[in-house]
This record gives sequence, C-alpha cells and structure tokens, in this order.
Amino acid sequence: MSAETEKSAAAPAPLRCQRIGCDAIFTSDDNPDGSCHYHPSGPMFHDGMKEWSCCKQRSHDFSLFLAIPGCATGKHTTEKAVSLNTPKAAPPKAAPIQSTKQGVETQACSRCRQGFFCSDHGSQPKAQNPVAVNCTNVEPVEKCSVPLPQPKKKVDLNEPRICKNKGCGKTYKEKDNHDVACEYHPGPAVFHDRRRGWKCCDIHVKEFDEFMEIPPCTKGWHNADAV
Repeated sequence: MSAETEKSAAAPAPLRCQRIGCDAIFTSDDNPDGSCHYHPSGPMFHDGMKEWSCCKQRSHDFSLFLAIPGCATGKHTTEKAVSLNTPKAAPPKAAPIQSTKQGVETQACSRCRQGFFCSDHGSQPKAQNPVAVNCTNVEPVEKCSVPLPQPKKKVDLNEPRICKNKGCGKTYKEKDNHDVACEYHPGPAVFHDRRRGWKCCDIHVKEFDEFMEIPPCTKGWHNADAV
C-alpha cells in the first residue's frame, strides 16, 4: 500500500454539524473552538413573524430568517440539540366574532386568527380587494398607483449566485442553471400546534431540526430573485 493510499485511508470522514443555524461540514481533527456559529435557543413563530429567541433577530421571510447568522460560537458537534424549554408565543389579539357558522369555527381556531394556513378550515384568509385608482393626465405621476415595469436585470453567467428557492440555498452560476438544477419546496412552510411542515409535500414534524431535514419535493431552475 502506497503512502498516499495510507494517508487517504487514515483521513477522518467529513461530518455535518447538527447545531441549529450552522449545518457546516467539518472533521474531527479540524474543529477548533469558535469555528461553529449557531443559535443556542429555538425559533418562535407568531403572526407571520419568525424570531430566534436567543438573539431576538426576526424576519417575515422564511429564507431570510434561516440566513440570520448564529449568535453563539463553539465547536461543531454531531449531537442534535434538545430544546427543553421551548418559548411560548404571545397570545394572539382577539378578532371580531363573525355571524356565520364558518366564521365561528375560524374564530375559535388560533391558527386562523393569526392569518396562517389552516388545514382544518380550508385556505388562507381572503385578501381585501385593492381599490382601483383612476390616474388621469391632470394628476401628478407620483400619485398614480399603477406600477411601472421593472427593467430587466443583467446577469453575469459566471457570477456566483445564491438560490433563494425555499429549501435550496445553494450557490450556483447561471451558465450551469437548467430546468432540474434546483431541488426546492414550492409551497409555504406551515407551523401549527407545535408542528412544522411544508404545504406542498404535506410532511409535518415536531422538531425544528427535523423540519430542516425534510427533503425538497420539486425540481426546477435556481432563482436568486425568488420572493
């Protein structure tokens, strides 16, 4: 056996850090103190807002929420964090009681009152119809509510970009992008009664790290400008 083969066989296997907010690849002989940036406390979800209970950083967008860097440092580990004291969300504000039977059912459901998707009562609350504004030549342009078309963004085919599709987050180049390059979740994330999951593939779990490991259910193009 050659020296190169012996060195390759003796090299430690790469491991994935299980701390929430890290998810980095490391080896046992390259794991100095301070190399891991993670969130020591779990997330809180309330009224569409996602917040890390440890550092109080928050965001409405789930992709931006996951991109918030960890507020604590330490060594990488393969042991999954166990949250013993999950912070409770603040009680939702009372909504006016509706007169219909369905209105009574949705009023009793805390999920519907907070505006989240509820599998027990159909779909999300209907958005109010926007008020049409009649733009005339007399009115200033800045008062007109009709949005102007956005100019197309020029993209360098060799520029590294980060995919913002839910469940992906990979770095890619536009020249390598194609119709099955990205694996992602097209549907929104659903959080209800201490369960977390994806509406698109109808998979729900209890622990946040288990939710992060749910495999994507759809393939498509990478998108760095996803909403």
